[in-house]
Amino acid sequence: MRGALVQRVSAAPDGPLDVTWRTAGAPRLPHGRILLRWEPASPTCWDVTAHLGLATTEVRLASWPSASDGWPSLIRPTLHEVTGLCAALATHALNRLPRPAEV
Repeated sequence: MRGALVQRVSAAPDGPLDVTWRTAGAPRLPHGRILLRWEPASPTCWDVTAHLGLATTEVRLASWPSASDGWPSLIRPTLHEVTGLCAALATHALNRLPRPAEV
């Protein structure tokens, strides 16, 4: 596995963080999507990173080194804010497109 593609992030602190597994051979991360990767840092901690797909590349969005086993609740606020920001930017871009002439 290459990581997990974030599908939905609940605003609730104990709400769901829905993901789908992403294989190593998967195509480039889609624009505006977030990929999570984690690996053991110690027997009780994880190094977690989040990557954001941009139009031409993938960038590291955030990292949480040595996060406890409860890391999903630790990263949820960041993921929720970023997904909301991406949605707002997309809406703003669409609203700036020229409108077709009325008939």
